[in-house]
Amino acid sequence: MPLSVPPETLTSPIFHGPSSFLSISKPPCFTLRPLNRAFACKSLEIAVPTLSLHSNVPPNSKHVDVATLSNLCVDIVLNVPQLPPPSPVQRKAFMDSLAQSPPDKKYWEAGGNCNMAIAAARLGLNCISIGHVGNEIYGKFLSDVLHDEGIGLVGILTNDNSNNIIDSSSSGSASYDTLLCWVLVDPLQRHGFCSRADFSKEPAFHWMSKLSSEVKIAIENSKVLFCNGYGFDELSPGAILSAMEYAVEVGTSIFFDPGPRGKELSTGSPDEQRALNQLLRMSDVLLLTSDEAESLAGIEDPILAGQEFLKRGIRTKWVIVKMGSKGSILITASNIACAPGFKVNVIDTVGCGDSFVAAIAYGFIHNMPLVNTLAIANAVGAATAMGCGAGRNVATLEKVVDILRSSNLGEDDEFWFDILEKNVVSQEITYLSIVMNGNRNHLNLVSFDNVASELLPRLELPQTVGNVST
Repeated sequence: MPLSVPPETLTSPIFHGPSSFLSISKPPCFTLRPLNRAFACKSLEIAVPTLSLHSNVPPNSKHVDVATLSNLCVDIVLNVPQLPPPSPVQRKAFMDSLAQSPPDKKYWEAGGNCNMAIAAARLGLNCISIGHVGNEIYGKFLSDVLHDEGIGLVGILTNDNSNNIIDSSSSGSASYDTLLCWVLVDPLQRHGFCSRADFSKEPAFHWMSKLSSEVKIAIENSKVLFCNGYGFDELSPGAILSAMEYAVEVGTSIFFDPGPRGKELSTGSPDEQRALNQLLRMSDVLLLTSDEAESLAGIEDPILAGQEFLKRGIRTKWVIVKMGSKGSILITASNIACAPGFKVNVIDTVGCGDSFVAAIAYGFIHNMPLVNTLAIANAVGAATAMGCGAGRNVATLEKVVDILRSSNLGEDDEFWFDILEKNVVSQEITYLSIVMNGNRNHLNLVSFDNVASELLPRLELPQTVGNVST
C-alpha cells in the first residue's frame, strides 16, 4: 500500500495504476536497479520442534512444507518530489533523512521472501521464514505480519556471532536493524529503490560463518527450501552454499529463483559464481523468466534453455520458465507442459513472481500433474497482479478460486504454437487449452475445464492457518 509522509517532505500518496512497475523510465543522473532485498537483526526467533540434526528425515515425515531462506525486509513506498541524487554520499543522506521519522505504520509492508511465504500459507501450506529481523519497531511489525499469516520465524544468529550482538546505543547497531527498502516514486511515476545495503560492498550478514542449530532443524523438517538471488545481498556465498548442502544432506528439495541478480552473480566474484553454479546444478526446481533463462543458459529458445539446465543439473527435476502475461512452461526430462496466462485487469506486478513460486511449490509437494501445477501458479500470479503491492496484498485464496472459475484463459495460441512447433522433441508436450481434450500434431491438448474441475475442489476445502481452520 502506498505511503504518505509529512507534506513538507513529500507529496500526497500515490496508487499504482496499470503502468506502475511495468514500464519504468530512467530519470537523468539516477540509476534504477532491481529491488534490493536485505535484512539484518539480532534475535527474534520462533522455536521449532527439536529433532536430531542428522536424522535424515524422510520427506513424508517432514511437518513443514516450505522454508524460505533470508531475504526479509520492510518495504516502504513513498512518492517523492524527486528521486535521490546520483552521488552515493548524497543518496545515503537522503535515505537517512527519510528514516529519521518513521512513516505511519499503515503504509508499511512486508517485503522480500515474505511475499512467497504469505502466498504459500494462503494456499494452505505450512511455512516458516528463516532469517532475522531487528528488535526495533520495524522488526516487530515484520514478525507480527508473519505471525498473523501463520508463518513461523527462525533466527539465523549462531553462538559464534554472540560477540556481534551490540547495544542499540552503539554506533554500529544500525547494521543489526531490520533492513528497510524505500520504494521511491516521483511525479512522473518513475521508480527508484534505496536501502542501506546499497552502500556496503559486503552482504548484510557477512559475519555469519555457519548455520545455527535452529536453522538446521528448520531445513531438516521442511519439504522445500526456497532461496533466490537477492539472498546474496544478505548472506555470504559460503553461507548460502552451506544451507544448500545441508538441504541435500537431509533430503529437503531446493527451489532456486536467481531473479535479476542472476546475471550479476554470473559475472561476480569467484565465490558468487561458484555458489550460483552450484545452485543451478543442485536445485531440484529452477524458476526463471525467459530473459533470465536466455542469459544464464546462453540459449534464446525457452524450452531449449530449460533442457540445457536439466542437462547441466545433478538434482534438477523441474525447470520453469516464466513467460510474463503469456503464461509459463514446465520442463522435465520426459515432459513439457505449457499453460497460457489468465486475462485479468493488471494493477501492479510486484510480488507476482513470488506468488507464482508459492503455487509451484504447492503442486510439487502435492505431486499434482504438471499442467495443473502451472494452471494454479498462473492463477495465483494473476490474482496478485490484480492487487496493489505485495506482502499482505498478494493473492488470496478467494481471488485464485474466482480466476479458476472464470475460465478466462489467454487465447494466444499462435504465440504458443510458434514456440512449440520449433521443438519437435521426444518428450510429451502438454498444452492447457480452452477447447476440449485432443491432439494437434505432437501436442497433447488438455481442457482447462477438466483441470479447473480437479483444482477447485482441492482449493475450496477449508484451509488451515497455523492450527486454526479458516
